[in-house]
Amino acid sequence: MKNRINLNEDQIPTHYYNILADLPFQMDPPLHPGTKQPISPDDMAPIFPMSLIEQEMSPQREIKIPDPVREAYQIYRPTPLIRASRLERALNTPAKIYYKYEGVSPTGSHKPNTAIAQAYFNKLEGTKKLVTETGAGQWGSSLAYACHLFGMECTVYMVKVSYHQKPYRKTMMNLFGAEIYPSPSNRTDAGRKILEQDPDCPGSLGIAISEAIEEAVKTPHAKYSLGSVLNHVILHQTIIGLETQKQFELAGDYPDVVIGCHGGGSNFAGLAMPFVRDKIHGKNIDIIAAEPSSCPTLTQGKVEYDFGDSVGMTPLMKMHTLGHEFIPPSIHAGGLRYHGASPIVSALLTHNLIRAEALGQLEIFKGAMLFAKTEGLIPAPESSHAVQAAILEAENAREEGKEKTIVFNLSGHGLLDLSAYEAYLNGELQEEEKQTAVA
Repeated sequence: MKNRINLNEDQIPTHYYNILADLPFQMDPPLHPGTKQPISPDDMAPIFPMSLIEQEMSPQREIKIPDPVREAYQIYRPTPLIRASRLERALNTPAKIYYKYEGVSPTGSHKPNTAIAQAYFNKLEGTKKLVTETGAGQWGSSLAYACHLFGMECTVYMVKVSYHQKPYRKTMMNLFGAEIYPSPSNRTDAGRKILEQDPDCPGSLGIAISEAIEEAVKTPHAKYSLGSVLNHVILHQTIIGLETQKQFELAGDYPDVVIGCHGGGSNFAGLAMPFVRDKIHGKNIDIIAAEPSSCPTLTQGKVEYDFGDSVGMTPLMKMHTLGHEFIPPSIHAGGLRYHGASPIVSALLTHNLIRAEALGQLEIFKGAMLFAKTEGLIPAPESSHAVQAAILEAENAREEGKEKTIVFNLSGHGLLDLSAYEAYLNGELQEEEKQTAVA
């Protein structure tokens, strides 16, 4: 049995995969926030470069990865597919468990897959500065790294509770030359408005998005960059699933269950989309998005048009949403604290091509501890949702006496999240209340 399945650098995919080309249904278009009419490329031009807008709206099945982007990927890609054989033995399960490990990237997560691409396409069109938001800091540190690669400035609005929970993420962003501000801040109209209403607001990704967009549109030669949710972000992340499929071919295996943690949808979709294509074409695969029960966008959210930010500056997107004014509890999985979901992921759930499960904070840390003790890797709290979902599937296989192959995306390491593990070990971590959509 081979525990680690690797690809060579020349096997890095040459094209991203666009699931829109294979969907058996029509997606609902994003709407202009003012006119409520389908948005046009020109409407999005103040925020994004035209090349990314074209990718956002493209019906093409494959979109070429530019050579400079592919060269930058070679710093850490292809990432390994690893058989979690020690975890299997600890669970006494007949299931085979694999994980795709994205934590080998320079910033320790899957986020550089799209950060590098977005920085490159912006640089081509003359952008000098990118402005963004971040939750746990994985996206912010990745965009800071990518901007440094291409000689651009970077400003990050970091959700305030995570800014204080995860100080070394801020240090990493500073190391790559970015400036970081806790959100909500006094730097923007959106931030000041929120602080007037609630001076102690812990922040949310929706608020930070509002601040980032506001600064981007007011700053010459600046654009906004988003690390999840949007079609072009999911497109860039499909490199994860495409590599995984090649690795399963080498292993002589194929998954029955595909799992990713879910916040906005980028890492879940990055692994899942190529397998969703297989499912559309007849493969019997169970594809699971694992989310926090304290921010249960997919399992409790309503499917409707909503803003991607708190103030209402973004286009309206048809998606699962808890309401754009929803402020999630201050769980340590800061990257999953988002009120909405990718429109693509939302549509796949609506059409029963995937399913979703909500997991509690204490439950996922228990699973993360078992994984760390057996496999020797400490997962990020976000990834721990996928870890625990895989453990539950493996336990089900044991109870049913069925062999099955499970793969999950270990989207990031938890080495900068040790304060959360310390709180768990000390019995200080609380189970957050389950949430529902805002009326």
